[in-house]
Amino acid sequence: MAVVGASGLSKDALHIYVGLTVALAACAVLRRPLGSWTPLLAALAVAMTGELLDMCDDIASLGYWRWGASLHDIANTVFWPSVLAALARWSSVLGRRP
Repeated sequence: MAVVGASGLSKDALHIYVGLTVALAACAVLRRPLGSWTPLLAALAVAMTGELLDMCDDIASLGYWRWGASLHDIANTVFWPSVLAALARWSSVLGRRP
């Protein structure tokens, strides 16, 4: 929550930015194309790790896991990396011909 307060962005916006940043960083660092599965899987791994930490915090503080909120957060994190991967793989929008 400190990141939300410091950035002034909503939690949903932060998930979107993290997903895009992780996917693009995975492309650059691992030298994989955007249309490969690697950037999408990297974003998914980061999202699931974050939600695992959230689950532990939920159970410790609330006594139950807010799994609906976790699914929402994972969807926010991987949505745009999924769209970019699909566009790179199956269309010419990003400069590659199918």
